[in-house]
Amino acid sequence: MGVFWRWWTAGTTSGLGSAVGAVALPLTALTVLHASAFEMGLISAAGYLAYLLISLPAGVVVQRLPLRGTQVGADLTRAVAVTSVPLAWWLGALTVAQLMAVALVIGFADVLFDVANQTFLPHIVPRAQLQARNSLNSGTHAATQLGGPPLGGVAVQAFGAVPTLLVDAVSYIASAALLRSLPSRRAEPSTGRPPMAELIRQGWHFVVRHPVIGPGMWAATAVNFVCGAQHALFPYYLVRELHAPPGLVGALLAADGLGTLIGAVLTTRFTDRFGTARGLVIAGFVGVGGAFLLPAGSGTTAYLAFGAGTLIFAGAVVVLSVTNRTYRQTASPPELLSRVIATIKFVSWGAIPIGGVVAGALAGAVGARTTLFLFAAVSVCAPVAWLLSPVRGLRDLPLDVAPRRATASTDA
Repeated sequence: MGVFWRWWTAGTTSGLGSAVGAVALPLTALTVLHASAFEMGLISAAGYLAYLLISLPAGVVVQRLPLRGTQVGADLTRAVAVTSVPLAWWLGALTVAQLMAVALVIGFADVLFDVANQTFLPHIVPRAQLQARNSLNSGTHAATQLGGPPLGGVAVQAFGAVPTLLVDAVSYIASAALLRSLPSRRAEPSTGRPPMAELIRQGWHFVVRHPVIGPGMWAATAVNFVCGAQHALFPYYLVRELHAPPGLVGALLAADGLGTLIGAVLTTRFTDRFGTARGLVIAGFVGVGGAFLLPAGSGTTAYLAFGAGTLIFAGAVVVLSVTNRTYRQTASPPELLSRVIATIKFVSWGAIPIGGVVAGALAGAVGARTTLFLFAAVSVCAPVAWLLSPVRGLRDLPLDVAPRRATASTDA
């Protein structure tokens, strides 16, 4: 099996386990510990808080460490964290605070793993194949999100929420074993070891001064702020307000995976027809429509609206994600790539825990449905960010552009 396919198989294995865990962990909080809406928001936020805390230095760390070793270490860390939940449950010591701590540890490992993973891909895939491979990875992620939640819902209904988490732990161990078989690679080596703060500033300046990558980061931030609210509220909304059983919860959450799969399959065809720049605006407004649809209706209609809205929103988001990710991988200098990725994750993924906490607080006051409508209104900021950028009116994103005052990115 070639290097790319071993790398892909490792990600697929852990991704399927994570999709099962994404159902089992919130259901553990809801059904075992009877968590409130605010506590659900805190648990969701804890999983993404690391993007605010360590994303910027993660880009430098990944640049200086072996990529393979960073990924393997992250997988093993996640396996230990997840395993601690059933262990504490069997001992009668499981608390909401521990679930938050576990989510936080997994989040820290996720940051390092994701930065290393995206930095590794251009080393093993020719530039001309990057969009196709990124689409494949998004499609694979979609397939795991499509199959994982129903599997997780059925497993929770059959065995309970806590024992089902062991599937997630095993998947991380299997992923680590596969990644361990890859050749050891490093990101582009740097001459000397400049201070970490200087390296972080270089990555930050490159991103915020780039006429395409910068607006892309702010658009992604708006989308992720909304996603943070959705991740926090979806299980609560389905269980507490729509009274869906665990099996149906898993099936409805799988709509996210189906939408992502459809988006991944169609992204290249879509951007070939409409252009990468124009496609980002169109996909952004389609996502807004999906966000408004998913909390609509009541009874059976509410289930259908949730599934359809989630599918549309997820499909639009994956078009935005694949197009943005491919562009930054091709437009960023190789020696800056890990820091560019880390900077964008710090800002855009850092919005996820903020969205989760804000949504949890709002839902306790006005209800989950109303909160989801409010965040749907926020989602319009993503296409607006592109309309206000220098790429407005272009068909495709330009590759022959440089950051404003680019030389300043290497100063001080």
